[in-house]
Amino acid sequence: MKLLALDTSTEYCSLALWLEGEVVSREALAGQRHSELVLPMLQELLAEGGVTLGALDGIAFGSGPGSFTGLRIACGVAQGLAFGADLPVAGVCTLEALAQGAGGKRVIACLDARMGEVYHAAYVRGEERWQTLSIPGLYSPEQVPAVDGGGWIGCGSGFAAYGEQLRGQYGERLTGVMGEVFPHARHMAPLAVALFEDGAAVEPWHAAPLYIRDKVALKVGER
Repeated sequence: MKLLALDTSTEYCSLALWLEGEVVSREALAGQRHSELVLPMLQELLAEGGVTLGALDGIAFGSGPGSFTGLRIACGVAQGLAFGADLPVAGVCTLEALAQGAGGKRVIACLDARMGEVYHAAYVRGEERWQTLSIPGLYSPEQVPAVDGGGWIGCGSGFAAYGEQLRGQYGERLTGVMGEVFPHARHMAPLAVALFEDGAAVEPWHAAPLYIRDKVALKVGER
């Protein structure tokens, strides 16, 4: 299987090619320049991988949660490329990508959602795939879902922003914290392969971001 994965859900922009199990990737600290950088990075990546877009089996994108603008960019780019090349599309959860990148078997993934909240999910590694213990949700750092047992790794910008509060919630259940880990396309690629194998890919027009937070225009006091 040959897939393209891309992510613009955070301040980073990343792309990866899955070429029959081998991964070639690119990333850049984009800030607000995702839409400017993503297509030139794609051209470089395809050239390095020695493939054309039409030779791929599908396209995956970081569907969220994350930056609302970033999610729209990733979904829109994936749809546009897929339309042009007549390819199916799959959205990959950014929190599961964090778990994939953390390298542990029990992972609490948190992204900074701003406004004093985090996007949170908890995963346990099965024999072949991640099992979702706590589905993606939006919480204050003091109200994140509990987990059982020890050996958990906390990862993502949520731990960088609210490390004290999250450590207070999980205590000795945490054996390590990786606040610098961000959702990356190279970690989404193997997750996308599983989605395509399961028949979970869709036609481009059915692709959609996973926002979680619905009321984006409200101030903290209003929320």
